[in-house]
Amino acid sequence: MRRTDGGSSLPPAIVLGGEANALSIGRSLARYGVSVYAINDPSSPTRFSRHIRWIPMPAHSTPDDWRRFLLEPPSERLRGAVLLAASDAALEFVATYRSELAPLYRIDISDTKAQLCMLDKLCTYQAAVAAGVPTPRFWSVASEADVTAVRDELVYPLIVKPRHSHIFEARFGRKFFMAGTFDETVNAVAVAHEGGTSVVLMEMIPGADDQLCSFYTYLDEHGRPMFEFTKRIIRRYPVNMGSATYHVTDHIPELREPALALLRHVGLQGVANVEFKLDARDGTLRLIECNARFTASNELLARAGFDLAVWVYRRILGDDPKMPDSYQAGLHLWSPTGDFRAFLALRAAGQLGWLGWIRGLLHRQAFAIMDWRDPMPSVVAHWRMGRKALAILIRR
Repeated sequence: MRRTDGGSSLPPAIVLGGEANALSIGRSLARYGVSVYAINDPSSPTRFSRHIRWIPMPAHSTPDDWRRFLLEPPSERLRGAVLLAASDAALEFVATYRSELAPLYRIDISDTKAQLCMLDKLCTYQAAVAAGVPTPRFWSVASEADVTAVRDELVYPLIVKPRHSHIFEARFGRKFFMAGTFDETVNAVAVAHEGGTSVVLMEMIPGADDQLCSFYTYLDEHGRPMFEFTKRIIRRYPVNMGSATYHVTDHIPELREPALALLRHVGLQGVANVEFKLDARDGTLRLIECNARFTASNELLARAGFDLAVWVYRRILGDDPKMPDSYQAGLHLWSPTGDFRAFLALRAAGQLGWLGWIRGLLHRQAFAIMDWRDPMPSVVAHWRMGRKALAILIRR
């Protein structure tokens, strides 16, 4: 194991929440010589990695369960560990209980007000408008009366988007609702509110998924970006609304100005990812969302030489690590099963053929979960998918 200057072993790391990103964080830190622990849902791929020590939690554990564990005697052996958030729920948890956690664990710098604003889509869009960053058209609604009041302004198709994605997805098992008419909009808003979630109406920016692109950085205590990295999405599943299944590194300098304008306006510190979509109507880059945490494509950054997990870990310990000044464009991160489903959907719509899909895969690939040196997370994931598919066939 690597040693600090004082000769003691590096402190362990605890990764809170997350899926593929948590797995990437754990693998990176373990290679660096850190003992990595995971607090997560039992279905998380981190549970099955040989690089990560699983901390048992109740099924469908909540932040209250995390708090009880981290602040009470069962976690005493982990006092002084580096605490890293890998999901929106984890980020909200650390921001909410930071004053209680900070005396016991090592936590990265942050402006908790800014972090919580970036978790709230309405707050994010309002901040972007104030910072002069283009956004989709959006409307804040809390009732049928609110929807009626803006009826003549609405454009379809319309995204009924949760203000807090992690709460909505836990309740409904999806990222948002789509509405094609006024009545569908009213109904979707009612369903969301009955489920205890607040929403914002947002126009759907036209254009394919490959018009989505992201800017990554880390802002220090003075708001200075410590590095800059950009990438594009090639495909998502479900198409136009799901998670990315194929990413590629790219140099997109035009993302820098609007991304930093938003981040500096809210005063964000630490890890930051800002996603935009190029509007096919006028060529404007419009804000989609901002994440103040490690994202699903973390492994792509690591493969490009931007090992964010190790870099943040070292910075929390007081080191002054350096990121590369440049990176190679054209590095790919692929989720094979999801991307095959995306291809089938695009093929059915007449937008992508077999030859085009295969030709687009003729690159050296990095994988979100699959790693021959740590195979069990991928094995378990595929076994579960196979079991689910078999159950569907049997019911039919």
